[in-house]
Amino acid sequence: MKTLGLLLFLISTETSLAQFNVTKLDKKSVPQNIQYNGNIVQTVRWTDNTGDNIVILTATDKTPSKGPVGGRDAALYAYHYLVSGDSIKQTWKVYDYVKDCDVDIDLYFVDDAFAVTDLNKDGKAEVWIMYKNSCRGDLSPAAMKIIMYQDNKKFAVRGTSKVPVSATEYAGGECRFDDAFKKAPVEFRQYAEKLWKQHQVETWQQ
Repeated sequence: MKTLGLLLFLISTETSLAQFNVTKLDKKSVPQNIQYNGNIVQTVRWTDNTGDNIVILTATDKTPSKGPVGGRDAALYAYHYLVSGDSIKQTWKVYDYVKDCDVDIDLYFVDDAFAVTDLNKDGKAEVWIMYKNSCRGDLSPAAMKIIMYQDNKKFAVRGTSKVPVSATEYAGGECRFDDAFKKAPVEFRQYAEKLWKQHQVETWQQ
């Protein structure tokens, strides 16, 4: 998504969503006293009942590894900050990586899955991040995760993508909800299930 300005990151569900005004920032608009690793993939800012929020998604370049295989390393990060005047506080961080991979690295955020919602209408945003992670030399399933934060509480779904092995059969596709999601409002689980189904099938561009 290239357009700058006032944006709403929403995915249609049967639940009526409260909406936050979410502004996409370019690199120059990120406060200078915020430090992060990697290259910016996406940055957004909004205000809710917790205050003035900034989320930054980044990914590193694939770099030569110092490991025994002589492969490559890569990493991705997601950072959340609360801004109060000149004070900026990091409240959570997501980090994942591939180390010493000597085949193909696929480590990336699923752009269409990123969202800022208020499904339970409590005035505190839920931040949804989804990404895939693999080091593979074939067409096997990739590790896939949904990480959601509301305030400082983490919710996670972990599993694998689905890849076709025949015209009618797939490998992979399992998913596991963590305890936080199991105890969460039903709206959270329904939304996560919808995201997973939308993005679980692996596709490759020629």
